[in-house]
Amino acid sequence: MNNTFITASEDFCTLTERRPECYFRKSFSLPEEAKRVRLSISGLGFYRLFLNGREITKGLLAPYISNPDHLCYYDVYDLSAELLPGTNALGVILGNGFLNSWDGYVWGGDKAPFRASPRLAFECRANLDGKEKILFTADRSVKVHESPIRFDGERYGECYDARLEIPGWCEPDFDDSSWQNAILTKAPKGELRECKAEPIATYEVRKPVAIVKSPNGYIYDFGINSAGLCKLTLKQPTPGQTVTLRHGERIKDGCLLLAGACFSPQRFPDHMFGNQKDVYIAKGEPIESWMPGFTYHGFRYVEVSGVRADQATEDLLEYHLMSSKLATHGGFECSDETINTLFRMAQNSDRSNLYYFPTDCPHREKNGWTGDAAISVFHMMMLYDCEASFAEWMRNIKKAARDGKLPGMVPTDEFGYDWGNGPAWDRVAFYLPYEVARLRGSENIILENADLFDDYLHYIASRRSEDGTVAVGLGDWGSVGRRYSRFATPLAVTDSILVMDMANKAAELFSRVGQNERAAFAKALAKEMLEAIRKNLKEPDRAVLKGRTQTGQAVGLYYGVFKKEEEKEALSHLLDLVHEANDSLDCGILGTEVIFHVLSRFGYTDLAYKMIAKPEYPSYRHLIDRGETGLPERFMPDNEPEDSHFDSHNHHFMGDIARWFIRELAGLKVLSTKEVEISPNPPTGMTHAKAFYEMPSGRVSVEWKLGADGRRRLSYEAPEDVLVTLRLPEYFDAARKPR
Repeated sequence: MNNTFITASEDFCTLTERRPECYFRKSFSLPEEAKRVRLSISGLGFYRLFLNGREITKGLLAPYISNPDHLCYYDVYDLSAELLPGTNALGVILGNGFLNSWDGYVWGGDKAPFRASPRLAFECRANLDGKEKILFTADRSVKVHESPIRFDGERYGECYDARLEIPGWCEPDFDDSSWQNAILTKAPKGELRECKAEPIATYEVRKPVAIVKSPNGYIYDFGINSAGLCKLTLKQPTPGQTVTLRHGERIKDGCLLLAGACFSPQRFPDHMFGNQKDVYIAKGEPIESWMPGFTYHGFRYVEVSGVRADQATEDLLEYHLMSSKLATHGGFECSDETINTLFRMAQNSDRSNLYYFPTDCPHREKNGWTGDAAISVFHMMMLYDCEASFAEWMRNIKKAARDGKLPGMVPTDEFGYDWGNGPAWDRVAFYLPYEVARLRGSENIILENADLFDDYLHYIASRRSEDGTVAVGLGDWGSVGRRYSRFATPLAVTDSILVMDMANKAAELFSRVGQNERAAFAKALAKEMLEAIRKNLKEPDRAVLKGRTQTGQAVGLYYGVFKKEEEKEALSHLLDLVHEANDSLDCGILGTEVIFHVLSRFGYTDLAYKMIAKPEYPSYRHLIDRGETGLPERFMPDNEPEDSHFDSHNHHFMGDIARWFIRELAGLKVLSTKEVEISPNPPTGMTHAKAFYEMPSGRVSVEWKLGADGRRRLSYEAPEDVLVTLRLPEYFDAARKPR
């Protein structure tokens, strides 16, 4: 891939000065003998690609979202079947993306040193007489002209003036003699790399379920809080008619709530009215259709202003739900509709936040917070084919490391190294490769990141306190009933235990690829951490971790802090804490991630089920009763103000219940690429459950039903090369389905 970049102008969009995007056009002819013509293209921040008048872009926000000082991505297209005899025309439109995150005030993206105007590189190669040769590259011969996109931002949205469209601008016979020539510009510092992550694409199209009049126009309710874009279809617009679409998660008193779409409305009051807003200016055709190309939004509701009553029909907007184009790998269903609804909510929040990598929310930040992903990697890998996307993101995580130290989100520039990270967040660098290797059998992801594992373990070992424990980052985020920055569980408890677990996982990964010296160091560190935890963080002569919290006890039991003979007492203390909280959760995300698994492991599935399905706050069922259609960032009581700017109603990190449903309620436990355990643990009253998972060699599935005689009959299927172990309660009968 050629590293020569061009631009239309060195001026770039800022918060106070908006800049239009430009058309880029290249005419070319090919030798008749040219075969297998391929185009490599890097459009930063994002690009849309056209050939002979037809868009062929792989998906939304191409090529990727990355720090261009770390990795600079390109895509490869095979044009062989698309080319015409004689003259052809290549067209490109660029967007700002992460390169110029002018609306990225969220965590300092607007101050990044690599900020620049959108820029473009491409290279066309063909096979000529059995040899691959470069036919042309991006250079000053490329013609440029202002486009109808007046400005765009990944968070702000897009403004499009259809009156400025240039018909046929990327057709072969278009006359571009009056256009300007492109400018040669500085290439980004990052390593050029072909993007291997799946593209972002529409997976469902929805019509509105309700349309109501609002003070500013009309509010369209699509019935689900998800992520994507609206396609606008405007009938009989007047020339210059301006239609504004504002996207939001909630409404109150007939008005769209905007506060949640802005990270800090007190500091940036203007942003509250800028985020998640698309503007279309009509040219006056009988029917005009448009959908933005360089942004996306998280929303259930759209407030439309600037349309007449006769235009405000259900055909005005359709909701394109989008995410990375990932195959479904796992599923679940049972007799309890509350549980089924929660499973669908988890799926929705996963997809809403899988835009190349797991993001923290689709409506406001859109950032790759590592702690969020560290929690969700296990259930996401059970539900979707994330292998390629996770491997690509790991390359960005590795590039972001500084002598082992990791930022709290990736991509980033300077933010997250001194706040927003720590072991609970950093563990994504271990958990993600661990789960990809465990479930998909990949050793490449281990080998690619082995240096990072080793660097990090040495770094975090150096951050230990005098007593050998670690307390250097964020802790049990989102604790029930507490503000985010106040963690009930001592930071040393969660940090130290998670460092121990990372070291254990690293030892396993190193051993798997034959790096025995590194494995020995990791094992030794894990042992030292366990000794320090038991000596300094466990109460003397009691199986209780300091702080005496649900999170501390659950995390200690889950990760093996207690000896076998101590587990009964440790569990008893956990049960006491749960009962003291009225059989409810009283923890943050680190405790919620593991507590249900711990309870089921020791025979308390009924209690775990009650904590999830009880109607009272805080519970997952309470979220349904609040009207949530995705999983929020935290459990929110009924009396919490709807317009709180902290509210985020679509996060994925509370979605590990989906994995618990599959493992415990249906009983499907995938241990490796070649081994499965089937051990259902259904709660009282459940009469049916089923689940499946697509293993590398084929589908494994399990289904059980309660019979009239009170016994549960289970059937299962699995590939012939997969070892299936049955561990069934005495009231179960099982049979393997014939193939």
